[in-house]
Amino acid sequence: MKVSELAKAAEVNPDTVRFYTREGLLNPTRNPDNNYQQYDAEDLRRLRFARKARQLGFSLPEIRAILEQADEHHSPCPMVRDVFEDRLASVEREIAELQQLRERMRSALTAWQAMPDGTPDGHTICRLIEHWDDEQPHYNGDCHHG
Repeated sequence: MKVSELAKAAEVNPDTVRFYTREGLLNPTRNPDNNYQQYDAEDLRRLRFARKARQLGFSLPEIRAILEQADEHHSPCPMVRDVFEDRLASVEREIAELQQLRERMRSALTAWQAMPDGTPDGHTICRLIEHWDDEQPHYNGDCHHG
C-alpha cells in the first residue's frame, strides 16, 4: 500500500502516516521501481493500534515502548496497565484542579457583579482581580481616585 492507501484504510490523514513513519512506528519498504514507500498489513495493524492508544491518552514514547515489547514477543499488557493507572490518576488530579478553578471563577464572577469598575490609581491595577476573594471588599469611596 502507498501512504494514501494506508491512510484511507486506517481512516487517518496521510500526514499522520508520514509522522508515524518518521517516528519509527511503521516500517515501510521501498518499491524498487519508483522508490515509493510501501506499507503492508502489519503497518496497518500498527497504525490502527497507535491511533487507539492515542485516543486513550498514551504518549508517543509510551506507544513506541508498547510496540517494542510486542516486537520482542513480550506481553506489553502489564506495562500498559501500570502506565494507564498512572495516567488515570494524573487525569483525575487535573480534573480536580479544573473543578477548583471553575469554582474560583464562578465565585469571582459572582463577586464582580456587585463590584464597581475602577481606574488604576497607583495602588491598584484591577480591583476585580485584586479583591475578588476579599470577605469584605474595601473601596475607599468611589473607584476613581486621583
